[in-house]
Amino acid sequence: MTIVYERSAYDVSANDGIKSAKAKKPVAKKPVPDFDVPEYTPGLAKEMAPMYARLSKVIPSVEWPFFAPYIHEINRIKKQKNAVILAHNYMTPEIFHGVADIAGDSLQLAIEATKVEEQVIVQCGVHFMAETSKLLNPEKTVIIPDEMAGCSLASSITGADVRAMREAYPGVPVVTYVNTSADVKAETDICCTSSNALKVVESLNAPRVMCIPDEYLARNVQKDTDVEIITYKGSCEVHERFTPEELREYRENDPGIKIIAHPECPPNVLDEADFSGSTSAMINWVKDNQPSKVMMVTECSMSDNVAVENPNVDFIRPCNLCPHMKRITLPKILASLHSMQDEVLVDPAIAERARLPIERMIALNNN
Repeated sequence: MTIVYERSAYDVSANDGIKSAKAKKPVAKKPVPDFDVPEYTPGLAKEMAPMYARLSKVIPSVEWPFFAPYIHEINRIKKQKNAVILAHNYMTPEIFHGVADIAGDSLQLAIEATKVEEQVIVQCGVHFMAETSKLLNPEKTVIIPDEMAGCSLASSITGADVRAMREAYPGVPVVTYVNTSADVKAETDICCTSSNALKVVESLNAPRVMCIPDEYLARNVQKDTDVEIITYKGSCEVHERFTPEELREYRENDPGIKIIAHPECPPNVLDEADFSGSTSAMINWVKDNQPSKVMMVTECSMSDNVAVENPNVDFIRPCNLCPHMKRITLPKILASLHSMQDEVLVDPAIAERARLPIERMIALNNN
């Protein structure tokens, strides 16, 4: 049985002055400055032709003359700035395949960033990802091209909410999804990802475990364990919109289609899928199985990025886009490299505590 904890009218988490890094009043975003980019000349077109040949299946030819000069300039200036660009799987193809030095899921990006020599990390993803990179790379400069790139799941919970849950369930260990702010991580025992959540929960050898804040991830873990799961009323606005009726309709229209889904989706959606797994697991499933036609029940841009690497697979795209991820664009990446903004900083008192649960998870994975 999964217990879902919800804030009560008496919770003080919204007013106690302890907020996550992104739980603040939105401010007007400064306009993206104009920077010189090379013209799309025949010479540049010829130089960039090999890249476009690889991306032509997912980037229309009418858009390439705009993207190509930015890609060319970003790849030039990042070397001058001693910068490395990290891109999440949900970035659009011109970013993911055009300028990224390291691409993958949020934790993979942060871990890989610890291995690079560059002193500047440009995080092409949402704010909690940049925070995680900063936690694991405290000596490096981490910048995000748009500081307002938030996350519905990460903003659903604060550190004060975790403290309230501990009071409601004393002695119960807390597993926190990596898709959270540093403020929340600082109140947890160990982090998890969608790929290792079950392993992390069972590693605690406890009869009851809090697995927060994604309710659907926790419910999907509950199906595979005897540990009683206590979760929180949080969800990803992209994955929660999928429905089992939608998936059944796709099957009726195309009986040969294979459907694979992310565990942030509701359990009844996963029940309709041929396979469910984390971002990396979904990518590997396509690579290993090479289905003739597949639908990836997750953020739409991921299908575009996986399609580039699997040209013989036909991707059916149920286009649920993450509006926060889409705040990151090539012009904003170039602007951030020029200005070295917006830098992501974490209060040292929070950072020290928030780093520990991530390191515990990494150590568990390495065992």
